[in-house]
Amino acid sequence: MTYDTLDVSRDGRGVVTVRLTLPETHNALSAQMMDELTAVAGVLGGDESRVVVLTGTGKSFCAGGDLRWMRAQFDADAAGRAREGKRLAGMLQALNTMPKPLVVRVQGNAFGGGVGLCCVADVAIGADTALFGLTETRLGLIPATIGPYVIARMGEGRARRVFMNARRFDASEAVDLGILARAVAVDDLDAAVEAEIIPYLACAPGAVADAKRLARSLGPVIDETVIAATIDALAARWKGDEAVEGVGAFFDKRKPKWAK
Repeated sequence: MTYDTLDVSRDGRGVVTVRLTLPETHNALSAQMMDELTAVAGVLGGDESRVVVLTGTGKSFCAGGDLRWMRAQFDADAAGRAREGKRLAGMLQALNTMPKPLVVRVQGNAFGGGVGLCCVADVAIGADTALFGLTETRLGLIPATIGPYVIARMGEGRARRVFMNARRFDASEAVDLGILARAVAVDDLDAAVEAEIIPYLACAPGAVADAKRLARSLGPVIDETVIAATIDALAARWKGDEAVEGVGAFFDKRKPKWAK
């Protein structure tokens, strides 16, 4: 299978690297990229891959949802907004439930949905130069569909430090919050990711899949009811005046009216 927004490569050990390949948009999550990530999770979940590494190309790991895609939802009807919310939520759930170890390699900045991708990983390792942030509220939006995974990773108390204020924070704080397992120098990033991969190659693949499934079942519930509630919350924001103002201000290169 070929992809337009991803590069997928496999080594002789069964380690598959999936790279986001839209550096010109800071690997923002377009509709096509979401669909391709959902598809690749399905393919790799059912083949003989042993470990999946997700990373980006360019300055950013992932800048979050593509704001052109977001802006299109302002003029969509309720059914269209729900469909696009399901597209994003479905991608996150496909990666979260993929029965293979998912190691996220954060080579650059991660905002919004990029933080969500870190939080669906089994382990995320990042460059110590990377910046992070749940930047949605600055745009009149909320971290809705990524919310269950963010809360599951950080815990409510830690998440509330950054969930609503859209501030950017460094890799050291990302470790403290639980988004990253480790932050390392850029030159050491590949070695740190490899150190996470190697132990899995000595494990029984079926046992790894069952253990991951059990771990998920013992953590916070992220079922269809929870996911549907996040889609509704996102769709409600898309049809509100604040999102129109916030996203419009971004494209107009001005401050939104609430910014002081």
